[in-house]
Amino acid sequence: MSRVCEITGKKAMVGNNVSHSKRRTKRKFDVNLFKKKFYLPEEDRTITIRVSAAGLRLINKIGLNAALKRAQAQGFVKNF
Repeated sequence: MSRVCEITGKKAMVGNNVSHSKRRTKRKFDVNLFKKKFYLPEEDRTITIRVSAAGLRLINKIGLNAALKRAQAQGFVKNF
């Protein structure tokens, strides 16, 4: 499974390491991902999703169900 947030769709970016002499070499900026368990009271079950720190803040702001519906509409998560 690739390192992609299932709520926001964030994935790794590519950039440069820049040395003191301004030499540039490629590097990868990984996503700040966590494996979190959430409880869905409507379905009386627990789900585990890979979510970024920004995704956690989004879940805290709009709620788990709204965040999952938004992610499903944008195609980040298949089914929940």
